[in-house]
Amino acid sequence: MTKKNWKAVRPLNLKDSLDWCVRYAKANHNRSVESIADLMGVNHWTLYKWIGEADMPARLIKAFEHACGVDYASRWLVESGGKMVVEIPRGKQCGAHDIQQLQAVYHVAVGELMGFYDDMQDIDSALSAIQTALEQTSWHKHNVEKCRQPELPFDEDN
Repeated sequence: MTKKNWKAVRPLNLKDSLDWCVRYAKANHNRSVESIADLMGVNHWTLYKWIGEADMPARLIKAFEHACGVDYASRWLVESGGKMVVEIPRGKQCGAHDIQQLQAVYHVAVGELMGFYDDMQDIDSALSAIQTALEQTSWHKHNVEKCRQPELPFDEDN
């Protein structure tokens, strides 16, 4: 079984983003909806309702994402407004593996574009691949800028 590339996940709507958060929590932290609800301090039936109807109160989205360990709902909210989410780099040294990952993202994006223009289908997949390529390119741009004055790596394991 292949490992899921969670960075490439692009939810199509708010309900989809909440579902992907729960899937991530189950796959990476072995957390059920009940345990996520416990961490948030809400009733699990209420959480099921919020996820099913995509009607979670905005003040609880960060708590939900923290319990799940991923921020798909916040990302979807930003991207649905026509903005791009770029994690703030600290100016870390990148190696050949990081550049190879960027090249793989470009390869996927170009492949999706070629497939889209050939048969004009799978718009969501093409948009997702393009968005991922733009975000990672922007991250590297900011990382190169930050190398002039990197931050201290307090949260990195040695």
